[in-house]
Amino acid sequence: MTVTRKHTALPKAQILVEALPWLTRHHGKTVVIKFGGNAMVDEDLKAAFAQDVVFLRHAGLKPVVVHGGGPQISRALETHGIVSEFKAGLRVTTEDAMDVVRMVLAGQVQRELVGLLNRHGPLAVGLTGEDAHTLTAVKHQPEIDGELVDIGRVGEITEIDTGAIEALLADGRIPVVSSIARSQDDHHVYNVNADTAAAALAAALGAETLMVLTDVEGLYEDWPNSDEVISRLTASQLEKLLPELSSGMVPKMEGCLHAVRNGVNTARVIDGRVQHSILLEIFTDEGIGTMVVPDEQGES
Repeated sequence: MTVTRKHTALPKAQILVEALPWLTRHHGKTVVIKFGGNAMVDEDLKAAFAQDVVFLRHAGLKPVVVHGGGPQISRALETHGIVSEFKAGLRVTTEDAMDVVRMVLAGQVQRELVGLLNRHGPLAVGLTGEDAHTLTAVKHQPEIDGELVDIGRVGEITEIDTGAIEALLADGRIPVVSSIARSQDDHHVYNVNADTAAAALAAALGAETLMVLTDVEGLYEDWPNSDEVISRLTASQLEKLLPELSSGMVPKMEGCLHAVRNGVNTARVIDGRVQHSILLEIFTDEGIGTMVVPDEQGES
């Protein structure tokens, strides 16, 4: 006999069943998540982010978190009497500013995130790109109006050693990586764009997915004339769109392009202002945000 009385927990069971094929597909796979935007400063969003990452880990995935810390760095520089200046969308990083950047990323932002994750168990381990030669960089000089511009200790990644991260993953830990790199040619360190660092790490780790948290819903079809989000596009389609994008979206979308052109199966830009956006993106049929796929997966 079938019992027809509706159990109050049934919707929860249905949600779990819907997640099953996604759980199966992603089991044992590495997921690199770039943590940034509002999700980084709003207390409720920070807590939800930590829950999502721990959920992924307990669901059999291998999450790696990469973070910058733009707002926190700007505040700290102001406290130290250092003016924040940007050129070509990148922070001009003097020697004095680099000391502050390093202190904020490794000593403040990372420690807080590690603490949030570790409320759920002995899981997260913080490291910077300096540790175990994880990220190596040379000086990055952007081109503005046809001329190379010196923006200080801003680095361009030349080499990645994933050994430390892979050892942590094998031990069931969640690596939390600050986007600072060791220098290839002197004894200093470099500030590296966190979107770029996350994409480079995703490719080097052979990750299944790169997820970039932003403060927008995704990539818009025809901004500002329309707020329709492109839900899926191929690497070639994205490449054509790059010149039209706003400066803030360029490193994120270039990162997605780099990832899928270098072995990562999907790269997604998702709205970090939505609580549990990571779980919504990975484990539901609808998904949110914009997903970039390699060209061989066919045109959308």
